[in-house]
Amino acid sequence: MKKQRYLLILSFLVILIPCLKAQKKEIQQAEAIIKSGKNLEKAEQQMRMLLSDSVNRRNLKIWNTMTTAVRAQYLQGNERMYLRQKQDTAALFKLALKMFRDYQSMDSIDALPDKKGRIRIKYRENHSGFLSGYRPNLYNGGVFFLRRNNYQEAFTMFDAFLDCHRQPLFENRHFENDPLNPTAAFWTVLCGYQLGNPSMALKYKDLALQDTVRLENCLQYLAEIYKLQSDKQSYEQTLVDGFEHYPNSSYFFPRLIDHYSSTNQRERAMTIVDEALAVNDSSELFIFAKSKMLLNQGDYDACIALCDTLIARNDTLADAYYNAGVAYVNKAFLIEKGKVGAKQRKQMRELYRKALPYMERYRALAPHEKDKWAAALYNIYLKLNMGREFEEIDRMLR
Repeated sequence: MKKQRYLLILSFLVILIPCLKAQKKEIQQAEAIIKSGKNLEKAEQQMRMLLSDSVNRRNLKIWNTMTTAVRAQYLQGNERMYLRQKQDTAALFKLALKMFRDYQSMDSIDALPDKKGRIRIKYRENHSGFLSGYRPNLYNGGVFFLRRNNYQEAFTMFDAFLDCHRQPLFENRHFENDPLNPTAAFWTVLCGYQLGNPSMALKYKDLALQDTVRLENCLQYLAEIYKLQSDKQSYEQTLVDGFEHYPNSSYFFPRLIDHYSSTNQRERAMTIVDEALAVNDSSELFIFAKSKMLLNQGDYDACIALCDTLIARNDTLADAYYNAGVAYVNKAFLIEKGKVGAKQRKQMRELYRKALPYMERYRALAPHEKDKWAAALYNIYLKLNMGREFEEIDRMLR
């Protein structure tokens, strides 16, 4: 039995020793290549091949040789860029990303306990010190790809830039306090928005909201992402936040009003309109919004009064004419629903007569909105016995 065990160990050593010699030779060859400064990619790939074997996964000698090869490639490219020599900028930024990832992977191996459970980190201080000086290039790489509308690559770079602060490799570098973090986070929101990818857009949203310079755009992108997700609660809250910060924005107010109207929260919608008018009582957008809400609530006289105010300020606001015209027509409909005598017919005719110039002006300003003005004018012309005009609309609607 002992003899068999001895033979087994011996056969294992016979296999192992040549393997170790071959491995040592490959490492020495890679080190020589790195020292020469040429064919660095070959040295890198040799070490990656060794690391692909699970037996070598924890071999820090191989890791150190491989990361040194990547580092040398990056420094050469950086030097060429500095000297304005020929250098693929995109490739250099991707190389920076690879370098950070490789050093982080090596650090995770360096931090593993040995056979006795001891953790003796050998390389962290040196590596983190070196990489800290180049971390801004991850951000710069993100901006580079962003300007070329390569949102996937841009996100990858910004993500790596922000992820550094949670990496043990950089635990003493306090990257969480970097003033560039909120801006980098905002760009990840933009990338996610452009790609229609909610998980990307929302990954750093809380940090992105700290970028006060770009807060308005950030809230807009987040609102669109929540809408894409059909997350009505988050969509509404984002619009509310946006309106509170930017009440005069043409984005938040109309969408918030539409949201409240579509979810049958009319009282809340009117509150928002009044809050907006309190901020800017001369805003055509806010006044028009209130006129539309008054129309929907059946307060036709108040609606007409606001529409006339708008028209007096700007006689090209098509929808103001439409709202006023519809308000007059609806008043006539209310009378028609009741008992109709001579007095009521006279009142109805007067209302249609008042509606006429508004709706005709709306047609002139918005000829493409046939679905809105054609039916209204059909009814007005019919009630006012305007034969020629009625026949024209009648032919149009057939």
